[in-house]
Amino acid sequence: MYNSRISGLGYYVPDNVVTNEDLSKLMDTNDEWIQERTGIKERRHVSSLDDTTTSMGVKAAEMAIERSGVAKEDIDFIVFATLSPDYYFPGPGVLVQRDLGLKTVGALDVRNQCSGFVYGLSVADQFIKTGMYKNVLVIGSEVHSRGLDFTTRGRGVSVIFGDGAGAAVLSRTEDNSKGILSTHLHSEGQHAEELALVAPGMGKRWVTDIIKDNNPDDESYYPYMNGQFVFKNAVVRFSEVINEGLQKNNLQVSDINMLIPHQANLRISQFIQQKFKLEDSQVHNNIMKYGNTTAASIPIALTEAWEQGKIKEGDLVVLAAFGSGFTWGSAIIRW
Repeated sequence: MYNSRISGLGYYVPDNVVTNEDLSKLMDTNDEWIQERTGIKERRHVSSLDDTTTSMGVKAAEMAIERSGVAKEDIDFIVFATLSPDYYFPGPGVLVQRDLGLKTVGALDVRNQCSGFVYGLSVADQFIKTGMYKNVLVIGSEVHSRGLDFTTRGRGVSVIFGDGAGAAVLSRTEDNSKGILSTHLHSEGQHAEELALVAPGMGKRWVTDIIKDNNPDDESYYPYMNGQFVFKNAVVRFSEVINEGLQKNNLQVSDINMLIPHQANLRISQFIQQKFKLEDSQVHNNIMKYGNTTAASIPIALTEAWEQGKIKEGDLVVLAAFGSGFTWGSAIIRW
């Protein structure tokens, strides 16, 4: 059986920087309140139709492909993770295939929100491990800003999220001591409505219902989050899934060189860091600059850490995520 290694990384964020002070002009909030609860100082928002979930994913992918040394015509498959597709259907995977000018490879869309990139990585890893594909492009990309409630009513959610994209090229290797050693995925759907956007959706509230009612107070098409409940579950599941990955590979916490947690909330990352007794140099956080970019957060942070020389050959890198669904997962990687 083969292993898959990350041969190239890339990311893209919009130029438009939105600070906490900027948001305080739109809603009853302030910099101190936001930083105290989330650790976020600023985030990026798209400012024109030139930046879409697909177009940002394409830009991140172009960087990852160039760095991988893999020719575009040698990309065998696309996995695209997002909760904010350009269209209700089709998904952005096929749009990336078109816009990158790739051959008619398969394109799969993953809808696992904050853990979407880890899920996508796991799917790509299985395709490579079984010998079906040699090079798989995995993208996480999100445009949150066009679907948030920027009034005081929505401040508990709207101050958290940002826009951006990250990508990785996974390539086949015959060195089973390196690359993705294992991935671990979980879900607990009984809490699905604790972090959700229910409309438009075929189950409860479709576009025709929204138009018919024309109710300006209808909040069903804005994201809902039970913040405290999500936080309490996240810190437990993060710990569990990191330990699960380490135990699977007979590793210890002391073996971790770099932890890349999903950038949901700086307080969650700090809690996990303290629990595992990791130094600041062993954890990469960038939520302060970008906010929570959901499926894009791990590939953006992973790319940044690699660019800054924090990840070196032979290092043990752990990715971990938790989010809507509830879904969570981890990936254990020997660089």
